[in-house]
Amino acid sequence: MKSDKRGAIEMSIGTIVIVVLSMSMLILGMILVQNIFGGASENVLQMNDKVRGEINKLFVEDKRTVVYLPNQIASIEQNEEWGVAFGIKNLARGTVDVGRFRYDVTVSDPDVRTKCGVDERTIEGWIKTGRSDDVTIAPGQSYFGIVRFLIPENAPLCTVRFHIDVTMDNQAYATDFFDIEVLA
Repeated sequence: MKSDKRGAIEMSIGTIVIVVLSMSMLILGMILVQNIFGGASENVLQMNDKVRGEINKLFVEDKRTVVYLPNQIASIEQNEEWGVAFGIKNLARGTVDVGRFRYDVTVSDPDVRTKCGVDERTIEGWIKTGRSDDVTIAPGQSYFGIVRFLIPENAPLCTVRFHIDVTMDNQAYATDFFDIEVLA
């Protein structure tokens, strides 16, 4: 009878040890996942700050808009998502009122149907977010935005020009451009 109790005690101690080790591993795993995602979030924020810094460097004294792309062209593969960063600066002087700005991103390529075999509306459908927006910008301050594209699998392999048209208080303010080159 003593041996039966001894076996039961050994089994319960073994079970307790397994449960304690399992809980320890679970907690360590959760801490590891938290550190990984926390670091990733910090890296994204740091990257956003660096992109903003680079866009600010592109603004010269009287430049109202800038697009952050080398040679104003983004080469994007089919079925790939891509973001084009841009900035708008309020150069209004002698006023303390904020300006009401609106930007619109549109295809600005008159022979796009000939070059690509699709119409402007289809190509503008590649814009996932950031096609247009209304923002307020204080004098001397800048706004930073991203136009996100998702190029479909069946998109034609061609290069298309886009314009960013900016108005301030419903008056034309600035225009900039960039090209999207679709690759296989």
